[in-house]
This record gives sequence, C-alpha cells and structure tokens, in this order.
Amino acid sequence: MSFFQLMQVSLPLLLQGLELTLELAAISLLIAMFLGIVMSLFGMSHSVVLRAINRVYVAIIRGTPLLVQAYFIYFGVTGALGIRITAFTAGVIALSLNAGGYLSEIFRGGIQAVPKGQTEAARSLGLSRWQTTYKIILPQAVRICIPSVVNQCCITIKDTSIICVIGLAELTRMGQTIIARTYRSFEVWIMVGVLYFLVIWLLTVLSRHIEKKVSLG
Repeated sequence: MSFFQLMQVSLPLLLQGLELTLELAAISLLIAMFLGIVMSLFGMSHSVVLRAINRVYVAIIRGTPLLVQAYFIYFGVTGALGIRITAFTAGVIALSLNAGGYLSEIFRGGIQAVPKGQTEAARSLGLSRWQTTYKIILPQAVRICIPSVVNQCCITIKDTSIICVIGLAELTRMGQTIIARTYRSFEVWIMVGVLYFLVIWLLTVLSRHIEKKVSLG
C-alpha cells in the first residue's frame, strides 16, 4: 500500500478523531475560562478562606501531571464513589481543572497589571467593587492576557492527546488504532502531527488577528 493509499484509508478516521479532539478541547476551555476567572478573583480576595482555596487548587494542578489527574478522575474518584462516567466526561473534567489552574494565574497576572488608578477612578465615580471589577478591570485584563490565554489554548488542544490513555477515541487514539491495523507507524504519525500542527497554526493566526483588532479598538 502506497502512502497516498494509506492516507486515503486513514484520513476519514483521523478526521473523526480530530473532530472529537476539538469538541473535547472547546468544552474544556470554556469551563476552564470560567473557572480561571473565578479562581483568580479568589486569589485576590480579602477572604483568607478564598485565597487558601485558590492556593491549594493551583498548587495541586501545578504539582501533578495531567496524566495522573485523568487517571485519578476516571478510575480513582469513580471507584471511590461507586459511580461510572464516560471517558469523554472524565476528559473534560481533567482538562478543565488542569487548564483552569494555569488560566487562573494568567488572569490574576493580567488583573494585577491593570493600573491601580483605574480602580480608584471607578470607585470615586460611585461604582461598586463588583461593577469596577466587571466593567473596568476585567475588560482591560483580558486584552493583556490574550497572548498567554491563546498559548494555554494551544497547550490544552495538544494535551487532549493524553486523554487517549483512558480510552477516548480522539486523534491520537485513532492514530494508534490505524497503526495497529496497518503497521505503518511512521506515515500515520506524520499525518497525526500535521493535523495537530494545522489546528494550532490556524488558532495562532486567529489570535494574531484578534490581537490586532483589540489593539486598534
């Protein structure tokens, strides 16, 4: 079988895996964005309890590999609680918690980079603490964070390949399945790598376009 014949046979399966990869990454990142914003606000809260929650959460996420987190959620938690969840659900939970920890620190850095004079001006105009955060601080922090957030999105998309260890048929798992059938690992991994590269490249191009529009706006 020639390379082009192999590609013709493999591409539909790889694209099916890529679709699941993108779905997994998109859902996980949406949850992680919300979680990251909430945890970053916890980290800057006046409450000792909320700051402690943020520190413990970030420390656990940073201090353990995603592979261990995925195994813990899919096998450990479900076994301890006697419940069953799908590999996709476990993957979403693991990726969301993992990305949320890093995004929390990214957002916290972005918020702290906004000049304190902005907060003082908003409060002098009669805005509440919540209104100041929501209307003044967060929009400026998001602009500052765009490059780092996009970088984390790229990392999360690539990290979906780790979720194949719990049996999810995403892009990497599909590649392994094709190799088991064809014994053509070199060519198949080239195709898998190219698909990942194209997704990350398109995301990078889109982020640069967004950065330009934001800076002009």
